[in-house]
Amino acid sequence: MSAIRLARGFTGRDKIIKFDGCYHGHADSLLVKAGSGALTFGHPDSAGVPAAFTQHTIVLPYNDVAAVRAAFEANPGQIAGIILEPVPGNAGLYLPRPGYLECLREITSAHGALLIFDEVMTGFRLAKGGAQERFGITPDLSCFGKVIGGGLPVGAFGGRADIMDCLAPVGPVYQAGTLSGNPLAMAAGLAALEELAATNAYARLEDLGAALEAGLKQAASAAGVPVHFNRCGSMFCGYFTSEPVYNLTDAMKSDRERFKQYFHGMLARGIYLAPSQFEAGFLSTAHTMADVEKTVRAAARVLRTL
Repeated sequence: MSAIRLARGFTGRDKIIKFDGCYHGHADSLLVKAGSGALTFGHPDSAGVPAAFTQHTIVLPYNDVAAVRAAFEANPGQIAGIILEPVPGNAGLYLPRPGYLECLREITSAHGALLIFDEVMTGFRLAKGGAQERFGITPDLSCFGKVIGGGLPVGAFGGRADIMDCLAPVGPVYQAGTLSGNPLAMAAGLAALEELAATNAYARLEDLGAALEAGLKQAASAAGVPVHFNRCGSMFCGYFTSEPVYNLTDAMKSDRERFKQYFHGMLARGIYLAPSQFEAGFLSTAHTMADVEKTVRAAARVLRTL
């Protein structure tokens, strides 16, 4: 919410581009074709949001560069910025096509708009520098969630100094928070960062993720069940579909009834997954290779029953 207000204040423009299936919090102007719980409960939009609040939100399919170019051509000088999850994790998980993020960086720069990475999910998870480090893309603004407080309630946004200088009291864009700089959350966040710096956490997570991906793909193949498995670092999602999943439209083609059977079968065998086809899965440093092997064995048995 604050990053978008800042983008609008900095550029003097009103319109924002977002992508269907990307969830950016429950601010009114962003509850348009959102992911996360809005998908799970079948309500992509929320009651109580006036149409006027969303009239400046342009919703496009993810991974479609032509649609982005067309939106800028149709709204010359009106688009303040693009906000996206660089690796969307609120409609399951799908990855940017090669060159896609680079194109967004190029297009926004060419049109004087800002590129905003919502790294609430990917920040400090895909790499110490988040998705922007992993893919080598520098956005104008970045948003982070409770991961920066070691799991305690906190959020942050930041970016280029000239943009941030538009915030009050230096600039005209208002932002405030009762718990800003809360000492407990900041201490927990520093401790988490120090632990990450002192360990080989990301290499371990990559190894665990690769092992899980290979094992689950093999289990699905052996069972003859069509599954498309997406993974990026420690984030993953398996869709019950034979087609690749690059955006929300692709994700919605997956067999959700089959997912329900799979979820309950795995739960009965001691493996607790997120109870929705549209939630990403996460590995953590608390997991071991033995946990991955147990999961793969359980999946092999459950998939044979589908």
